[in-house]
Amino acid sequence: MQTRPLGWSGLEVSAICLGTMTFGQQNNEADGHAQMDYALDHGINFIDTAEMYSVPARAETYGRTEEIVGTWLAARRNRDRIILATKVAGPTAMHWIRDNRADLDRRNIIAALDASLKRLRTDYVDLYQLHWPSRPTNCFGKLGYVHQPDAHAVPIEETHETLAELVKAGKIRHFGLSNETPWGLAAFLRLAESRGWPRPVSIQNPYSLVNRTFEVGLAEMAIREKCGLLGYSPLGFGTLSGKYLRDQHPADSRLTLFGDKFPRYQKPLVGRAVEEYVALAESRGLDPAQMAIAFACHQPFMTSVIIGATRADQLAADIAAADIILPPDLLEEIEKIHARIPNPAP
Repeated sequence: MQTRPLGWSGLEVSAICLGTMTFGQQNNEADGHAQMDYALDHGINFIDTAEMYSVPARAETYGRTEEIVGTWLAARRNRDRIILATKVAGPTAMHWIRDNRADLDRRNIIAALDASLKRLRTDYVDLYQLHWPSRPTNCFGKLGYVHQPDAHAVPIEETHETLAELVKAGKIRHFGLSNETPWGLAAFLRLAESRGWPRPVSIQNPYSLVNRTFEVGLAEMAIREKCGLLGYSPLGFGTLSGKYLRDQHPADSRLTLFGDKFPRYQKPLVGRAVEEYVALAESRGLDPAQMAIAFACHQPFMTSVIIGATRADQLAADIAAADIILPPDLLEEIEKIHARIPNPAP
């Protein structure tokens, strides 16, 4: 498994990161432990979670994913072998998070981190990420930006200063952004330079064959500022495996169980694009899911691709995709499909 620098941190992370949002809902504790064992045995040293997981988020499962990661770390006693990432939730309709007052102010960030550390059974996090901005902006499938000058938002200065304090205290080693825009990343970079605060070392945004919007404004920043992408949903919520084509609804799959919560992956153009990508992969003797992950993995702005699986065979195939190099003529065919059906699931 190839490793890559995590921004300016000095840490090296595996090109594949194990995402854990199914732990505690679609996967039980034993499943989660088995996935982490397999991942570690196959060269993955990077695990990503969040305080709000599992997904779809529910009050009953809030924090459960971190607890499962924590029991694994405690049982295996391998904390020093893992680059551990988690996230703090911003403003949300999830009323169960911090008594319906979740935000990215100092009080909230400290409370969230302390609770995460307890669930994870560790005294530090390698990468602490802001799950989404405090300000209203165009993320989670929103392409157009609608300015709301009077909307509440915690000043980025307060958020960044708090993260700097936590780095100094040793509770977090580095921080990153998530579901962020070019303006937001630039704001943190300016503060880091002017105040001498730590720089963000990564940005976790969606990236897949059906959502390449990261390339528009953030790819250049990620490369030039050494703040690489941690790309989530590389399979477009499983659609790029082809398992939903021809109106199939596999039992226990995410869109079968939770499709009403993720409508952007069920738009007609998504199906059209997926049909073409799957046909292309199969014409070359490739597994469609592996082609999709390999494409994401070898982008120049990509630090690590975050995969998630509910079954052992899916996990094995996803991890193996990191070793697949797509030939130039296949990449040309991918670009032709993208030109015809660009970003159907932003």
